[in-house]
Amino acid sequence: MEKTKRPTVPAAEEILGAYFPVLDHGFVALVDYMGSDAAVESAARVSYGAGTRRVSQTRGLVRYLRRHAHTTPSEMVEFKFHCCMPIFVARQWIRHRTASVNELSARYSLLPLLFYEPDHEQFAYQSSLNNQGREGDPAPSELYRDAVDRWERLRTEAADAYGWLLSEDVARELARIDLPLSTYTQWYWKIDLHNLLHFLRLRVDAHAQWEIQEYGRVMAGMLQRVAPLSYEAWIDYEVMGARLSAGELAILRSLLRADADSGSIHAEGVARPADLESAGLAPREIRELMDKLSPVQRPDFSLDLSRMQSAEEMSRRMDEATPGPAT
Repeated sequence: MEKTKRPTVPAAEEILGAYFPVLDHGFVALVDYMGSDAAVESAARVSYGAGTRRVSQTRGLVRYLRRHAHTTPSEMVEFKFHCCMPIFVARQWIRHRTASVNELSARYSLLPLLFYEPDHEQFAYQSSLNNQGREGDPAPSELYRDAVDRWERLRTEAADAYGWLLSEDVARELARIDLPLSTYTQWYWKIDLHNLLHFLRLRVDAHAQWEIQEYGRVMAGMLQRVAPLSYEAWIDYEVMGARLSAGELAILRSLLRADADSGSIHAEGVARPADLESAGLAPREIRELMDKLSPVQRPDFSLDLSRMQSAEEMSRRMDEATPGPAT
């Protein structure tokens, strides 16, 4: 094979086309990419001499761009993923309208009869504080077993109905209509670096649904291999950083004094609950400020290469779960 003239990244080439399992039946694969941190620098400098520059210079520019929200150079880098996820995760995912998407169509393709079943650790009551989330502790094991029994009965009946309709040569677009949201779908998803970072910032956040966080963590590991300097800046300024409102800044300014001449910051005073309220912070904003000021552990999204699977192995698994065509 002729050697490519395109710039490549050895760490990305190591995982290119490999499939990483997510949840019980899902996966993410990086099937192609274009560009790297060097492409971000080249676009920012509009220069062909980036290859002669030191890594420290590239790092400094990449960090400056992310720190000041100069995002256009990041749009020069692109990723193409092959993903398999439960339909309810796909419906959250597709809200990010900044990617090119081609989803498996059950109007003419046969769906693998694979259904997501959460582990007991992820089966919890509705959160009392967050209408969109679940409590941190799992619900009782007896309730979980009852839920699994009900899911299995529903899914068996739905799968049997789907197979029966296909065997009767009913149109595939009709045979699919009662499959549950736990059914796995697939798509190819192509996105630029700027919009990928925005997607990941929201989807690896602890407030996102746990299932989509799992996909975000794997994709962040793939990003790290393609553009490690952009990844590092994203972790520092967005994942571990925090936005502050005018009221929050007013509180911090009342507690800190910056001495520009000496380059020092001095602490003074105490902000009590009444002071926080007088700054215009609502109770929820006060809780969020406390979270922002709490110590944060640096996340590690590095990929576990021992979990890589080949495209052939993943295709075999999908084929085994797919009902045969009508005869």
